[in-house]
Amino acid sequence: MKVLVTGGAGYIGSHTCKLLANLGHTVITYDNLSTGHRQLVKWGDFIYGDIRDEARLRYAVHKYQPDGLIHFASFISVGESCSDPGSYYENNILGSLRIMQVLRDEGVRPLVVSGSAAVYGLPDMVPVAETAALNPINPYGRTKLVMEWMLEDFAQAHKLPWLALRYFNAAGADPSAETGEWHEPETHLIPNVLTAILKGQKLKVFGTDYPTQDGTCIRDYIHVNDLAWAHVLGLSYLLENKPSMSINLGTGSGVSVKEIIRAVEELTDKKVPFLVMPRRPGDPASLVADPTKAHKILNWTPEFLNIKDIIATALNWLSLHQENLLHI
Repeated sequence: MKVLVTGGAGYIGSHTCKLLANLGHTVITYDNLSTGHRQLVKWGDFIYGDIRDEARLRYAVHKYQPDGLIHFASFISVGESCSDPGSYYENNILGSLRIMQVLRDEGVRPLVVSGSAAVYGLPDMVPVAETAALNPINPYGRTKLVMEWMLEDFAQAHKLPWLALRYFNAAGADPSAETGEWHEPETHLIPNVLTAILKGQKLKVFGTDYPTQDGTCIRDYIHVNDLAWAHVLGLSYLLENKPSMSINLGTGSGVSVKEIIRAVEELTDKKVPFLVMPRRPGDPASLVADPTKAHKILNWTPEFLNIKDIIATALNWLSLHQENLLHI
């Protein structure tokens, strides 16, 4: 396949580009480097461009004539979406619209997009299946749901094939440390736990009074390489003219914040300094995927099921690149 990857200089995008290249596919990364990093573009060609720039997108699709497009170029911070919703609506919705319009005009091609478990809001039942009510409670989640609605409309009007892969919690890094998690600022738990040890700063734990076994939130952590593999399988699936749909991506089991802390302490033989903070508004006590549909439709099964194995890959990446990542 020849695949155009928007946001390919970012966390999940760069891992997917590596996997595609290793499988013998041609990769073209399209990224404005607002949150991605040029150093992580190591596989295939690179086009500097913003997904809201319709002319630039059209140039990229026209020049390379990709067989399909994988779309990662989204803003992803829930907190930032609440303080600056306009930028999220502009990038995540308008940018996605521009991609769909270009694919429509340049000859419809399959589109695999980053969805999110945030579309479910505070689910009534856990594990969460795709049939759960869609009730996002923040601007980020709403942008992801609107994107799915747009995909449905473009499929109806223009025969656009699509998959929305609803991630739960992406984690870990490329085991060979050629790429990894590099956010500025970092909002994900595992790298922040590791950074607390490496920099000697206290980790903030938001809430220890949830109705869980240890009082802290439970999440479904899925290794980034497993996410990348799901995107490759998803694009291959669409190229076989199969039905468009939304699919959850998760392991089906949850890990609490305190369990993450204990796992890091066991791996590093160091104590994690942390500070208990009040709950954050809108944080579900437990958010775990029902991955049955992904297994059935994509024949996808995560390889990384042990949280220590996932954390070990993140630790390896962070340890090798901490000068860049931590600005020490």
